[in-house]
Amino acid sequence: MGWRRTDCLSKPLSAFFEKLGSTVGSCPLYFFVIPIFISAALGGGFVFIRDREDNDLERQFTPTKGPSKVTRAFVRENFPCDDSMFSEDRLYHKGMYASIIAVSTINNNVLESSFFEDLIQLNNNILNITVDNGRLGFNELCAKTNGECVSNIILDIIGSAKANGTSIAYPEHVHKSTSVFLGFVLGGVDTDLKSTVRSAKAVRLYYYLDDHESTAEVTKMWLRRFKALLSDEVDTEHLDVSYFTSKSKQEEIDSHTTDGFPLFAITYASAITISVLSCLRSDNVRNKVWVAIFGVVSCGLAVISSFGLLLYIGVPFVITVANSPFLILGIGLNNMFIMVADWQHSHVTDPVSKRMAHTYKEAVMSITITALTDVLKFFIGVTSDFPSVQSFCLYTATSVIFCYIYTITFFGAFMALNGRREASNRHWFTCMKIPSDKADNQSDINICCVGGNYDKTTGAEKKQQVSNFFKDYYGPFLIRPWVKGVVILLFVAYLTASVFGCFYIKQGIELYDLAAKNSHVTAFNIKDREYFSDYGPSVMVIVKEEFPYWDNVKRGELRGCIQDYTRLQFVDRDIFTSWLDSYLAYGEEKHLNLNDKDVFLTNLPQFFYTFPFLKQDVNLTGDVIHASRFLIQTVNISDAKQEVAMLRSLQSITDRCQVAPLLFFNHEFIFFDQYDVVVSSTIKNVGVITAVMLFVSLLLIPNPICALLVTCSIGSVTVGVTGLMSLWHISLDSISMIIFTVCIGFTVDFSAHMSYAFVTSKKPSADGKAVDALSSLGYPILQGALSTVIGMSVLSMSEFHTFRTFFKIFFLVMFIGMVHGLAFIPVMLTICMRSSDKKERKEEVMTISKF
Repeated sequence: MGWRRTDCLSKPLSAFFEKLGSTVGSCPLYFFVIPIFISAALGGGFVFIRDREDNDLERQFTPTKGPSKVTRAFVRENFPCDDSMFSEDRLYHKGMYASIIAVSTINNNVLESSFFEDLIQLNNNILNITVDNGRLGFNELCAKTNGECVSNIILDIIGSAKANGTSIAYPEHVHKSTSVFLGFVLGGVDTDLKSTVRSAKAVRLYYYLDDHESTAEVTKMWLRRFKALLSDEVDTEHLDVSYFTSKSKQEEIDSHTTDGFPLFAITYASAITISVLSCLRSDNVRNKVWVAIFGVVSCGLAVISSFGLLLYIGVPFVITVANSPFLILGIGLNNMFIMVADWQHSHVTDPVSKRMAHTYKEAVMSITITALTDVLKFFIGVTSDFPSVQSFCLYTATSVIFCYIYTITFFGAFMALNGRREASNRHWFTCMKIPSDKADNQSDINICCVGGNYDKTTGAEKKQQVSNFFKDYYGPFLIRPWVKGVVILLFVAYLTASVFGCFYIKQGIELYDLAAKNSHVTAFNIKDREYFSDYGPSVMVIVKEEFPYWDNVKRGELRGCIQDYTRLQFVDRDIFTSWLDSYLAYGEEKHLNLNDKDVFLTNLPQFFYTFPFLKQDVNLTGDVIHASRFLIQTVNISDAKQEVAMLRSLQSITDRCQVAPLLFFNHEFIFFDQYDVVVSSTIKNVGVITAVMLFVSLLLIPNPICALLVTCSIGSVTVGVTGLMSLWHISLDSISMIIFTVCIGFTVDFSAHMSYAFVTSKKPSADGKAVDALSSLGYPILQGALSTVIGMSVLSMSEFHTFRTFFKIFFLVMFIGMVHGLAFIPVMLTICMRSSDKKERKEEVMTISKF
């Protein structure tokens, strides 16, 4: 069996940790005080937290090298916005604007006179908002076309229809000889067979503002005044109004930081309470109340030190980082319970230094395995395509390092100090010496004044009833042959159901999920999805190189490619803007031979003079058309899943066109790029975690079979969590990807601890090793899982999707990981190791027979 062992590092490391434990036990004060001073010094970095905050949606939550960012750069260069001819469909950025969605509370029809009158009044109130001491209003700050503000034409259309008794066509209506698209401004529309509007449930108004740097500050002031106006209750019984500004999402994201700190405090207070309750002992000397408290304090010091250090050196503080303290709490609590369990197994009569040496030799080695894999995993995560993931991984990796260091110094030192108290048989609260046995004449009331008993047979502390349960009942029950069979069947059923659920996992994120559940952003976007999902974003289709538009054959092939887009199920073939088709119609009307290059190019300026908006769709320099674009209208985009399907459909047509290189773009696609990256990044991250875990396990766990089982548990938990995520309505997006990857890496702690305890057990048989491992670590694993999950349950009540998602995934991971650690892994180990032992004995018999 020696040739199979891979413990080339575990033996020397165990010896090193044994010496370290002895040193900490001999001089605990130094190891206790120094981390406090370090934390106090590094904690000063928190004064820079406001300066380091960076929650810019695009910069942090979209892929750094997303294809839409490259396309936007091309659009910005070739089709710069014309400030005098504002066009929403042609923007390469979201712009500066405010918007309202008004829903009728009467008959669900916005065409009712009472609703329309109230809407006109609200619109007038908005237009009357002024800033800069009343000098600047909407008319001075608005985006303009031909010198006039871009207005809400829908109000004129409805007013004209009411005044003249005319009908409104949908989705395109001719108003003052101009075709107007109403898909974005009328929602919940009911039409007759002639596409005439019979009723509409909602109307949306836009207030576009100038986006120049010179007016940026006053524009922001106007948006704040707009928000203040709409934040007050709208004084009407006919309108249900929701509002939104181009700055709203960013403001909601920024508020995550302030929301996170109270949750952090509540969670840590809950964790302390639960840890203390789980560490309570009836023995007044062996009570571990203060150990539990300082175990949580150690986690807090690790967060303070790591965050402060990174804030000092200028690392951005992103909203995703707010999840890191909760993760560190889980890791720290798990480490604490493991160390306490090993301390209790040491001989009570031994000196504190020897007991600490025993504890460090057994516990710290196991803790090192998980800490090393966590650190490597997070540092590899710094290479992610998402800056928010990079910041999170950097903060968390640094926190794990400090958590590990403080566990073996600060927390270990306090265990030694507490051990000295126990060695002197002092009361856990008063620190007064008390007798170990109750005198015969002592009343039961004074039972609180005795303590210090231990198991005289083993020389160790008396185990709690829960620990005895794992040793005397659960362990022996689990190793019965028929129970193992049931566990294997349950494992197969679990994997089967999980794989089935994986096929139904949803992908994509609703951007309003980054806002608070009850915020105006969420209310606005829910109404947007409910009433205006019939029409999605307007998409630019771009010819990115020079093209002979005058060549009849190639022009026909290009028009065929463009028409292929309009045939997609997500595109309305009747709503289409083509400068080329309009120019051909213009040439036919003017009797021009547009198949001639000179005629084609010579008449373009006059055409653009007649149709000035279309001039923005052609990059014409001299007699060369460097690039041009067409506009198509998407439809029926009601959720993130359909956004993914739309992108893939558009990409398939783009790749298929051979006549010219094409691009497609809408500024919202900057956020949609995450869909292609999220799945690949998640798979890559899980693969990296698996490889790292296998490598570290082979080095530090003295048995390759155990190392392989620990690694396989990652795949099992990954499949299980993914399948259950679909049942709990959790989508796979950039936020859940971070949490999912982090938690998956964390759950191997249970399997690693159990496997290491199994392989280092002195019991001769595999079944005996399993019972011994469960006796030693069953209760600490249960403590760590339950205390962390219960402590983090406060996150489920958060107003923010990020924290709620963290709790859901963390709960799934902890529960599934705990089941693996307490049931699946022990059973698998007994089966695999028994087969291995039989094979080894057979080889030994054959070797002896040869001699």
